[in-house]
Amino acid sequence: MGYLYKTHGTCSTLIEVELDGNIVKNVVFTGGCNGNLQAIPRLVSGLTIEEVEQKIGGISCGGRPTSCGDQLAKACREAYEASKK
Repeated sequence: MGYLYKTHGTCSTLIEVELDGNIVKNVVFTGGCNGNLQAIPRLVSGLTIEEVEQKIGGISCGGRPTSCGDQLAKACREAYEASKK
């Protein structure tokens, strides 16, 4: 099982992130827009956390200050920091 991240301000409600060091290995979203949430995990698989943060961190959605991609960037960082403890 990977790291579970409760999202804030998005249609998706939960993100499960599995890392290999600082590399994204697997991502599973619960809830949200089915097509986007199948595409995003495929696009970020194999990227470093820093690359995910650069590419999709800070993206907003529908007038909200965050998005599923932005929440994933936060989830990756949080998972990585938790793994170092």
